Amino acid sequence: MFLKKKRCGRIKGRGCADGRKERVYKTKEETSAPTVAIESLMLSCTIDAKERRSVISADIPGAFMQADMDEVLYMKLEGPLAKLLTKVDPKKYEKFVEYEKDKPVMYVRLKKALYGTLQASLLFWQDLSVHLTKWGFTVNPYDECVMNKMIEGKQCTILWHVGNIKLSHVDDEVNEEIIKKLNGVYGKEAPLVVTRGKVHDYLGMTLDYSVDGQCKVIMKDYVEATLEALPNDMDGEAATPAAHHLFEVNEDCDKLDEQTSEIFHHNTAKLLFLSKRAQPDIQTAVVS
Repeated sequence: MFLKKKRCGRIKGRGCADGRKERVYKTKEETSAPTVAIESLMLSCTIDAKERRSVISADIPGAFMQADMDEVLYMKLEGPLAKLLTKVDPKKYEKFVEYEKDKPVMYVRLKKALYGTLQASLLFWQDLSVHLTKWGFTVNPYDECVMNKMIEGKQCTILWHVGNIKLSHVDDEVNEEIIKKLNGVYGKEAPLVVTRGKVHDYLGMTLDYSVDGQCKVIMKDYVEATLEALPNDMDGEAATPAAHHLFEVNEDCDKLDEQTSEIFHHNTAKLLFLSKRAQPDIQTAVVS
């Protein structure tokens, strides 16, 4: 079980299965689910701003648990997790508890696509795609996580990364009607967490439409957290990350030790993530 504090301040709990046993008979092709391409997201933001669309972002609660499991799959609950389930309904579950080496265990059959099972994200993507298609949306031929529909003569666009949705149309009421439909399907246990207005926290970015005709992509919190996590000896300032010696190779330099190498690769990956979203100006320096 994991607890996570989101950027908005909400505390999110998540139960996670262990999919290692499934790898014996599940291939990557059978379990991989598409996610929206960063290029698709950026292009959609540009179109939103240009056409002065109303934008709504939403988070589907327990997204994977909204999809039915597609096979007979058993999971083993051990220790505290097995005990917790008996506290939910003692009369129903206590009789299924066994002890293995003095540890309480319970074997359960999954009805829903629990987070951590290899096919969970694919099953939810399929489920959401089916519903959107029924409502008249058409899949973008270049991205399976982008769908469009002409409503009242104007294009409505919906894209998603797992359970994180961005929806846009020039008419607020059109967006609200789509959200109402999504709540009807996926908000039965808890309603969708919906954000309206000019500023949206989406996939680690702040999408700011406050200036008419523009969308600013901001990741200030991410930058500050990255800088704070760096070693003290990397403190300093520079006018540009691309110095004059950027493309010079020193063949005689000493190799980094293992710890420093890990720090280097970890932070390079973080900067690559940043450069593809809010800071394209650092791409040359990061990849060189």
